Amino acid sequence: MTGLRLAAVLIAVFTASFALAQGDGRRSGYQDMSPALQKMQDDDTANPAMLFVQAGASAWTEKAGAAGKSCADCHGDASSSMKGVAARYPAVAPETGQPVDLEGRINLCRTTRQLADPLAAESDGLLALGAYIALQSRGQPIAPPGDPRLSSLRAEGADLYKRRQGQLNLSCANCHDDNAGRKLAGASIPQGHPTGYPIYRLEWQALGSLKRRLRNCVVGLRAEPWPYEAREYLALESWLMVRARGLAIDAPAVRP
Repeated sequence: MTGLRLAAVLIAVFTASFALAQGDGRRSGYQDMSPALQKMQDDDTANPAMLFVQAGASAWTEKAGAAGKSCADCHGDASSSMKGVAARYPAVAPETGQPVDLEGRINLCRTTRQLADPLAAESDGLLALGAYIALQSRGQPIAPPGDPRLSSLRAEGADLYKRRQGQLNLSCANCHDDNAGRKLAGASIPQGHPTGYPIYRLEWQALGSLKRRLRNCVVGLRAEPWPYEAREYLALESWLMVRARGLAIDAPAVRP
């Protein structure tokens, strides 16, 4: 059995065993929030992330770059063309044959189709477009593509998820598998499923990507965070989406 095939089998077995062990009791972070925060997320007039969605809706129809094209020129009405898209990333980009997350896909469209400069990581423009696209998948089940080219990346992500690091010598799994549901500094420890990104965190008073949240966790372990373009984030996101397969997208979410 090749290393690639073995990685795919191990990931499939782990995913199945995780669901079985939980009685498929996997929970979105939404379920661990207070009723007041749940109401804030549920009400689009109160959800602060919707301000970014509005900006993203405007950006969707704005022409950009030397090509003078908008997202809508290629994709039309986002409510139909983008439905389920956020639930399927990371995926392999046809242009490069390399895996990208949704933000990477947006920037590939900008550089190859619009002939525009890429948007900076965590910039309002990139987060706004990401939030608008993610909104179109609200309620859709997370459905990672069955592309075998992603197997090695997911295996890397699974290893990183379980690897202890930093001065605290803890892994992602120590919190989000072993201690999920318990309290840390008065807050519930979630299972760590990426159902709501980009999210508006009250701690940040801003919208942020999954990369930003992962960086926060790495810093919290007192480890050196990777740069935003690092493969480690893409690997972790790829694994987390497999781990959350079937859970509903609730982006753009609100979290404490």
